[in-house]
Amino acid sequence: MLASPPHSIVGRCVACVTLTTLTLYWQSTAVSSQPNLVVIIADDLGYGETGMMGNAEIPTPAIDALARSGVRCTSGYVTSSYCSPSRAGFLSGRYQSRFGYDLNPTGERNNHPNAGLPPQQKTFVKHLQSAGYHTSLIGKWHLGTRPPQVPTSKGFDRFFGFLHEGHFYVPGPPHENVWTMLRDNSLPAGQFETNQRTIRGNYARINEPAYDAGNPVLDGGEPIDDWNYLTDTITDKAVDTISQAASNPFAMVVSYNAVHSPMQASLEDYAAMDHIADPQRRIFAGMLIALDRGVGRIIEKLDQQKLRQETLVVFFSDNGGPTAELTSINAPLRGGKGSLYEGGVRIPMIWSMPGTIPAGAEEKAPVLSLDIAASFLPLAVDETFQLETDGTNVLPWIGRGIFESDRTVWWRMPRGARALRHGDWKFVQARQNQPIELFNLESDLSESNDLSETHASRLQELLATWDSIQSEMPTAKTFD
Repeated sequence: MLASPPHSIVGRCVACVTLTTLTLYWQSTAVSSQPNLVVIIADDLGYGETGMMGNAEIPTPAIDALARSGVRCTSGYVTSSYCSPSRAGFLSGRYQSRFGYDLNPTGERNNHPNAGLPPQQKTFVKHLQSAGYHTSLIGKWHLGTRPPQVPTSKGFDRFFGFLHEGHFYVPGPPHENVWTMLRDNSLPAGQFETNQRTIRGNYARINEPAYDAGNPVLDGGEPIDDWNYLTDTITDKAVDTISQAASNPFAMVVSYNAVHSPMQASLEDYAAMDHIADPQRRIFAGMLIALDRGVGRIIEKLDQQKLRQETLVVFFSDNGGPTAELTSINAPLRGGKGSLYEGGVRIPMIWSMPGTIPAGAEEKAPVLSLDIAASFLPLAVDETFQLETDGTNVLPWIGRGIFESDRTVWWRMPRGARALRHGDWKFVQARQNQPIELFNLESDLSESNDLSETHASRLQELLATWDSIQSEMPTAKTFD
């Protein structure tokens, strides 16, 4: 039988450091004053899209350089394969199912009472704010629109961005100085129409949503009309925030909407990708190099301010990429956005803090988005700081090749989708009443060989563990 999942993985736990030999070794390299935190979130970026993961088609020099400066997590995970619940997990430091939030609101549903972080649920950033940090969120929120839920009510001193799931990258219509590709299911399947620099096609499941409806770009709480290509504007605001961080420690979440639809690339970035023949893939490539440029500018500003060694930088995607919609590459993984196969929940992830985290390292053990809260708060506030979290403080072992325990990672999503990984074993049930599949990720990363019949007892152990964790969770909320 599997051992009971450790309390630090599935229960209400304390994010503190045990004084072991391992921890003492790490502490000797850790910063002594309050460090800074910069979390850079990519939106819908596939596992296999960047150069650091072996893809040479689209240049991502800044992301690749960030990976070389720290640890590339090849088993980085999020807690949902949809944007909003994934972000709820990251900011709370808890499985979002602990407060019944398995939903992914879109459009008008962003205003539903059950959408977003519950008013009573704290973010880990709120604790940093209380500890004297200047806190900011730049970019996408997607965690509620009512006053108790907006970023400035959830621990952020500064907010620039938008509240819903997506946004057009330039004001409009008309959308000027960009190439645009939009889903339009009024056309015959597989057909495309081009009008100047806008391409419409029936190539994915739904029509392009009206992303901007009731969803203005906000500076604080005030709508603004004066902004440029949104990826670059988000970067501008992030760089300005770092420039202003002189006397206080700061925590900043740079939450890009790139490379989420709608597909829009600037004319310059589209032109730079002229080696790609397919216009859909070329627009996507233009969006990705703008994101990469933003990562580079943020790191450059930290260097200029001489803040790099005292700043923990974490880069990750909120979920895997949707292939039909964006041409996403999640290889070598199976599935993508919306799926609990690895391509939906295993994501590109980097942790970097020169002098504290090893450089040029790879971490093969699972690292969760929940671990950011569990790792940073003891470092920033107090090493005995207690946080209700499902994450683990990874700083003592990340990138050092010394973590040998079998972590348990648990997932619950709508329509009966569920999965659990323990060690190298993982089961997936894609939907209620569909078969339960069992995989060994060490020998079968692409989840192509179902072992549920030949290793039935192992599957039953994993299912019992999932049920044990599920018993702690409330019923999932709905939009009904």
